[in-house]
Amino acid sequence: MAKLEEIVRRLETGDVSLDDSLKAFEKGIGYVRECEKKLDEAKGKIEKLVKQANGEVKTSSFEPTV
Repeated sequence: MAKLEEIVRRLETGDVSLDDSLKAFEKGIGYVRECEKKLDEAKGKIEKLVKQANGEVKTSSFEPTV
Protein backbone atom coordinates (compact mmCIF):
# COMPACT_ATOMS: atom_id res chain seq x y z
CA MET A 1 0.00 0.00 0.00
CA ALA A 2 2.85 2.37 0.80
CA LYS A 3 4.34 1.78 -2.66
CA LEU A 4 1.00 2.56 -4.24
CA GLU A 5 0.66 5.75 -2.20
CA GLU A 6 4.15 6.84 -3.29
CA ILE A 7 3.23 6.35 -6.94
CA VAL A 8 0.11 8.45 -6.46
CA ARG A 9 2.15 11.22 -4.79
CA ARG A 10 4.63 11.26 -7.67
CA LEU A 11 1.90 11.35 -10.29
CA GLU A 12 0.06 14.14 -8.47
CA THR A 13 3.10 16.41 -8.63
CA GLY A 14 2.73 16.67 -12.40
CA ASP A 15 6.52 16.65 -12.75
CA VAL A 16 6.62 13.18 -14.30
CA SER A 17 6.93 12.62 -18.04
CA LEU A 18 4.10 10.91 -19.89
CA ASP A 19 6.20 7.79 -20.42
CA ASP A 20 7.18 7.61 -16.74
CA SER A 21 3.56 8.30 -15.74
CA LEU A 22 2.37 5.35 -17.80
CA LYS A 23 5.02 3.09 -16.32
CA ALA A 24 4.13 4.20 -12.81
CA PHE A 25 0.42 3.70 -13.54
CA GLU A 26 1.06 0.16 -14.77
CA LYS A 27 3.12 -0.59 -11.67
CA GLY A 28 0.36 0.89 -9.51
CA ILE A 29 -2.25 -1.32 -11.16
CA GLY A 30 -0.06 -4.30 -10.30
CA TYR A 31 0.07 -3.20 -6.67
CA VAL A 32 -3.72 -2.74 -6.60
CA ARG A 33 -4.23 -6.25 -7.94
CA GLU A 34 -1.80 -7.64 -5.38
CA CYS A 35 -3.65 -5.85 -2.56
CA GLU A 36 -7.02 -7.10 -3.83
CA LYS A 37 -5.69 -10.65 -3.96
CA LYS A 38 -4.42 -10.46 -0.38
CA LEU A 39 -7.70 -8.97 0.81
CA ASP A 40 -9.68 -11.71 -0.93
CA GLU A 41 -7.47 -14.36 0.69
CA ALA A 42 -7.91 -12.78 4.11
CA LYS A 43 -11.67 -12.46 3.63
CA GLY A 44 -11.86 -16.16 2.81
CA LYS A 45 -10.09 -17.01 6.08
CA ILE A 46 -12.04 -14.71 8.37
CA GLU A 47 -14.88 -16.27 10.24
CA LYS A 48 -17.21 -14.65 12.66
CA LEU A 49 -18.50 -16.45 15.72
CA VAL A 50 -22.26 -16.27 16.01
CA LYS A 51 -24.01 -17.17 19.21
CA GLN A 52 -27.35 -18.81 18.57
CA ALA A 53 -30.39 -18.41 20.78
CA ASN A 54 -29.79 -21.81 22.42
CA GLY A 55 -26.26 -20.79 23.44
CA GLU A 56 -24.48 -22.81 20.77
CA VAL A 57 -21.65 -21.11 18.96
CA LYS A 58 -21.23 -21.66 15.26
CA THR A 59 -19.05 -20.16 12.59
CA SER A 60 -20.24 -18.33 9.53
CA SER A 61 -18.62 -16.46 6.68
CA PHE A 62 -17.64 -12.90 7.41
CA GLU A 63 -19.43 -10.33 5.26
CA PRO A 64 -18.22 -6.79 5.93
CA THR A 65 -20.73 -3.96 5.84
CA VAL A 66 -19.79 -1.25 3.42
